[in-house]
Amino acid sequence: MPSPETKSKVRFLAGFAVYFAALFFLWDTPVLYPLKVFVVMLHEISHGVVAVATGGRIEQIQLDRMQGGACYCPGGNAFLTLSAGYLGSLAWGLLLVAAAGARRFPPSLTLGTVGAVVVGLTLVYVKGTFGLVFGFAFGAALLLAGWKLAARLQKPLLMTLGLTSCLYAILDIKSDVLDRPELRSDARMLAELTGISTVTWGVVWITIAALVSFLALRRAYRRA
Repeated sequence: MPSPETKSKVRFLAGFAVYFAALFFLWDTPVLYPLKVFVVMLHEISHGVVAVATGGRIEQIQLDRMQGGACYCPGGNAFLTLSAGYLGSLAWGLLLVAAAGARRFPPSLTLGTVGAVVVGLTLVYVKGTFGLVFGFAFGAALLLAGWKLAARLQKPLLMTLGLTSCLYAILDIKSDVLDRPELRSDARMLAELTGISTVTWGVVWITIAALVSFLALRRAYRRA
C-alpha cells in the first residue's frame, strides 16, 4: 500500500496536471479573463509600491478591458520602479502559493485580506470605469469566497490565483518583451534608461521568473 506521503504527492501532481490542462483549454476564454486582469492589477500595484518605497508616489492606476494597464507613479527610483512590474506580479503569485500552504493562516483569512486590499486600492488609486468596476467586483468576490466558499475549495482557489500570477508574468514577458520588443513596455523604457537592450532585460526577467517559479513548485511538491 502507498504511504500517506506518497498519496499526498500523487494528489499534488494530479492537481497540478489538472490545473495546467484547464489553463491550456481555457486560456483564451472568458473563464480565465478575470484572473488575467487581476494579474495585470498586481503588475501595476507592484510599480506603485516600489515607487512609494523609493520616495515617489502613486497618482493613479488604470486597467483596460484588453488586459492592459498603467501606473502613474512619479518620483522614486526609476530603475527599480520599472523593474517591479513583471517581477512584482511573480512575487505576489509566490506569496499566494505560499499562503495556500501555510498552516497558521487559514485560506479564508488570506482570501478575505486580499479581497479587502483590492477593494481599498481600487477606492484610493484606480481611475476609469472598467478598472473601478473590475476592482470592486473582484475584491468583493474574494471577500465572499473567504466568507462563504467551502473550506475545501479555498486552498485550491488561492493556489490558482498564485500559480496563474506566476505563469502569466512569464507569458507576459515573452509576449510583450521578447516577441514584440518594439512595444513601449517596461523593458523598453528600462532600455532607454540604462542603454541595455529591451530583449536583454526580457531574457533576464524571464530567466529569473522561470527559475524562481520552478524552485517554488519544487518546494511545494516536497512539502505536499
